[in-house]
Amino acid sequence: MEADQSRLLFLLFLFTWRLSPEVAAEVQESSDGSAASQKPVSLTDVPATMEFIAAAEVAVIGFFQDLEVPAVSLFHSMVQKFQDVSFGISTDSEVLAHYNITGNTISLFRLVDNEKLALESKDIESIDATKLSRFIEINSLHLVTEYNPVTAIGLFNSMIQIHLLLIMNKASPEYEESLHRYREAAKLFQGKVLFILVDSGVQANGKAISFFKLKESQLPALAIYRTLDEAWDTLAIAEVSVEHVQNFCDGFLQGKRLRENHESEEKTPKVEL
Repeated sequence: MEADQSRLLFLLFLFTWRLSPEVAAEVQESSDGSAASQKPVSLTDVPATMEFIAAAEVAVIGFFQDLEVPAVSLFHSMVQKFQDVSFGISTDSEVLAHYNITGNTISLFRLVDNEKLALESKDIESIDATKLSRFIEINSLHLVTEYNPVTAIGLFNSMIQIHLLLIMNKASPEYEESLHRYREAAKLFQGKVLFILVDSGVQANGKAISFFKLKESQLPALAIYRTLDEAWDTLAIAEVSVEHVQNFCDGFLQGKRLRENHESEEKTPKVEL
């Protein structure tokens, strides 16, 4: 019962943390002017489409039977807004048949958990730029996904139940190299663990950090969390290395706990959320 209450509080915090006007504006705004000339990749056969999906962490494909529908121009505009997503478009009948497409559909494929999500014809008929942006933003999970109000929804909608968080300040001199090593470690646990980055320099992330009872003096740190039963653990680290991350994940997956007092902590409702 206590674990259920804890999970409810945690999920309420994540799902009700609304976008600030500034964040919402960033989602709608193009990353830079150089993207203006970019277009979706034309996918004209099944092998090319399969290769395109396999090569991307996140691939969004517009499967259109009719290129005159309003959603096509909206789809093209998304290319300029999401620089870390691969966009493709296809009208080829064999491609559509291979992916069981029977109407105009926009599908998102993500490598991290081999998931496929789709906006079907009935959704596309009433789609607008805001809805399409939000669909892509929420569901674009990468090998390492940065935690924010929007991606939090997609993270907790994933079928992967174990989430690993690297909590560190992105402004620190060690950040770039640490992120590189963290990404390398993420490849070892693809499909098993979602790797998340939490920027401790963002004030709003303080609630997520306090959930794991971490203090600023303990950062950077790793925190691992299992959505099914509320089990979690933390590890303060002076240096992020593939070995440290791998050992921490392996230990948790094998049932080892670094801090046994989590059991008593989990019985206390986390009212700070």
